[in-house]
Amino acid sequence: MAQDIVPIELGLPQGDVVTLWAPRWREDGEEWEAFLGHEDDLYAFPDAAHLAAFVRTTEEHDLSDHPAWHLVPALSVAELMPDEAHQYDLVGVPELAAEEPDTWTVGELAEIVAIVRSLADVCELDEVHDVLNSADGFAVLDQGTFPFTGRDGERLWTDLAETIAERWDEVLDALDSVVTAPAVDEVALEKSAEELVAFHAEAAEAAAEDDDIEPVDAEAAEEEAEEEAPPTFWSEVGIDPIKIITDGSEYYTLRCYLDDEPIFLGSEGKIDVATSARGLAKFLANGDHSENDIAEVSTWDAVAAKATDGSLDLEVETDNTYVLQGLGDDLAEGVDAVDPVQLDLAVELLTDTADWAGDESVGEALNQSESLGWLVSFILSPDPTRMAPSAPFDKESSTWNKLVQDFEDRLRTH
Repeated sequence: MAQDIVPIELGLPQGDVVTLWAPRWREDGEEWEAFLGHEDDLYAFPDAAHLAAFVRTTEEHDLSDHPAWHLVPALSVAELMPDEAHQYDLVGVPELAAEEPDTWTVGELAEIVAIVRSLADVCELDEVHDVLNSADGFAVLDQGTFPFTGRDGERLWTDLAETIAERWDEVLDALDSVVTAPAVDEVALEKSAEELVAFHAEAAEAAAEDDDIEPVDAEAAEEEAEEEAPPTFWSEVGIDPIKIITDGSEYYTLRCYLDDEPIFLGSEGKIDVATSARGLAKFLANGDHSENDIAEVSTWDAVAAKATDGSLDLEVETDNTYVLQGLGDDLAEGVDAVDPVQLDLAVELLTDTADWAGDESVGEALNQSESLGWLVSFILSPDPTRMAPSAPFDKESSTWNKLVQDFEDRLRTH
């Protein structure tokens, strides 16, 4: 990322949005701080593709005078995607404050309050400062758990939690009042959206190719790898974090296989998901999941224990990243427009979900006797002796989009 300009994600009532933040810098003897915006508006976008399209084509905004701005328009979409350290779930603050003040909870709340203070400073939101000044606990969050220990510390945390429960909506309303999504150039957006899809697809393809490479002495190499790299926590428990990318959203959840049958984090055909790895960790750490299907897995208690103590690492492997975004449009264009690795992973996800939920519609639609199934089969298993499907593929694209929409309807966001 350009020096001192950082992409961030804000979890707001209107959804997760991305923007740019320039932390404090000195220029001509004065200290400055800024966000991407103009006049009274804070610019925010549904994803990094929209952000990229904007910064590549628009010059009139509050960051244009930043000393590092000239580097930003040349950044890739991937470089404009906020990392986990810069994802702030503002909507989840009341739930966070309702927890015990352990290291993980206080640390996350401190990060969120810090970015909210910066937003209030830059956007001149006096009502936000009024809330943040109404409880002493806000001012000591950056000191960790120490101020919240003992009897006085308990009172300090209780007062903070009650203030958030009663007044945090004032903070969200104030921020919502200044957040706006400016128009972006359609041509630039089309290019950046393709770049985003390509980034995820290439990452998935690279992982798949790595899996396909067989060493000259596979057994010796496997033994050597086992000696050099101990098994991960997830490989030991047999459960995988997975990421799902749809048009405009990212979701995180868990999946495993029991006797080759897929089991998802969820129940009654609904998959429990969060819009960030941190959000999923919070969901796993809170509440009773005894009725969740994945809790039936014998190793679930180990996952629950790590989630509770804040040590759960939810980094997703590349081959567990599923990109549904753009596939419907690619299928409409025909065989050559579709990335087979991306499609193969997407079919795996939709099929696993349907099998877990007892839904036969996916299997029926992907049967080779159906037009979509024939097209998908031809792309995934090319054979010069088979008759190639012929355009137009509007029906196949429409059927695929319906399967994806049905899948998204199964997601239960937390």
